[in-house]
Amino acid sequence: MAADPTMERIGQGVELHHGRGEREAARELFARIWDDIGGEGGDPLHVGVLAHSMADVQDDVRQELMWDLRALAAAGRVTDERVAEAGVPLSVAGLYPSLHLNICDCYRKLGDLDRAREHLRRARDGMGALGDDEYGRLIRDGLERLAGQLGEPA
Repeated sequence: MAADPTMERIGQGVELHHGRGEREAARELFARIWDDIGGEGGDPLHVGVLAHSMADVQDDVRQELMWDLRALAAAGRVTDERVAEAGVPLSVAGLYPSLHLNICDCYRKLGDLDRAREHLRRARDGMGALGDDEYGRLIRDGLERLAGQLGEPA
């Protein structure tokens, strides 16, 4: 399987942010990649992964929400075949819990608790697509944390 250069570049941005704490450098790289892929008109997998990553480096919760909503919209246009072709170790269904949790957290921060609870429910509905691995545990822990913050059962 040939490597996906755009996914590799997005991975470099994620490493800048999470691995080195260089949030601004990651945001600048993500912005260049966004332009290179043609924004929302690009490959839906690239749009979704990049928008989800871009959301993580925003300073304003409204901007974070906008990017995560873009990622959610793009996920609806991605196929499992495309995900596998890019070497992503999840099905499309496995992408949704993280997206919904991030959107839930944004709405919680904005005080829109009804929308936050709706996305919490949608995240819960998709948890079966996750494995019992580090990623699955990370998302499950996030779900429990957000459920507690919203006064919902875990």
